[in-house]
Amino acid sequence: MKTFLSGLQSPNVDLLTNYFAIKLIEWYQHHHRALPWRETKDPYKIWLSEIILQQTRVAQGLPYYQRFIENYPTIHDLASASETAILRVWQGLGYYTRARNLHACARTIVTQFQGKFPNNYKALLSLPGIGVYTAAAIASIAFKEPIPVIDGNVYRVLARIFDIETAINSTKGKHIFNQLAQTLISKTAPDIYNQAIMEFGAIQCTPLKPLCNTCIFKMDCSAFLANKQHLLPVKEAKVKIKQRFFHYLCIQLDDDQLFMKSRKPGDIWTGLYDFYLVEESERKEFDQLEDELVQLIKKHQLYIEKVPTVYKHILTHRVLYASFFKIIVTKAFLADAKILLEDSLTDTFSIEATKFLPKPKLICNFLEEYLYI
Repeated sequence: MKTFLSGLQSPNVDLLTNYFAIKLIEWYQHHHRALPWRETKDPYKIWLSEIILQQTRVAQGLPYYQRFIENYPTIHDLASASETAILRVWQGLGYYTRARNLHACARTIVTQFQGKFPNNYKALLSLPGIGVYTAAAIASIAFKEPIPVIDGNVYRVLARIFDIETAINSTKGKHIFNQLAQTLISKTAPDIYNQAIMEFGAIQCTPLKPLCNTCIFKMDCSAFLANKQHLLPVKEAKVKIKQRFFHYLCIQLDDDQLFMKSRKPGDIWTGLYDFYLVEESERKEFDQLEDELVQLIKKHQLYIEKVPTVYKHILTHRVLYASFFKIIVTKAFLADAKILLEDSLTDTFSIEATKFLPKPKLICNFLEEYLYI
């Protein structure tokens, strides 16, 4: 480990190795934000906050955390809830696999661990939806196991201070950062240290315009001394973004009943409700859609209203473009379309009832703008 550290470019590697954790914890005690999950050692609440804050800013995640604690104050409450109810509370937060894993993990803890979280990193990793980062956070904060957490904030702090130019999303880079993080973590206060380094990256060593002039590591930071903060950390090129074009048929009966369906596994938004969907390789007008239900709608000469808004929704590796077509249907049409609608698991709900279904944000936006009064 000494050989590894001696290869880093920071001007005071030995000093930082000895005092990095001490200085960081001292800074944290004076500058950290007051957040509810920092006021507890309850692994349930720590776990809940970590799952919610994945890919989510604190300001956005905090109301969801409070909502979950209010609705499901214990792991038993969460485990006994239905997936639909959980998805409804999660609605709007995105990355819905997290919510389903949250539910599966709660049930596993209740059924296999008598409602108590495993108290070590290795055992935590065996739970559904808990990866190395979340396991390290729970193990260190709730049980004081000296396992470092490494998120985007930690990568940025370490890359800048120690001048690490290896890509953080490369195999070699992950190995280097893991070694360094394990060396630097406080063995006596890993709970405070892990929260401190994440907080330091979030509010001091920020991605853009870091507060270098007031930084406690200003004279130890290789990036600051070389004026290269904007160059670190290094990240390899992202996966190519795929475009998808959704054409939704918002089918309505007697001005009050809407046809909606629960999305099947194997794609985005599993378990959330949307409308009958025709996906194409490009955006098309209604008459251009190649779909059996579309042909039936044209056969029955139903009135079709195209919603002028084309909704754009950005996911990690995909950009969705959604067009909506509002269609009032007749009973004669429904008799012809019965098998098609049943095959797509489409069912009817009153407009009021749809407000309580778990839905993707994109669908919520459409309903609020064009159907809800």
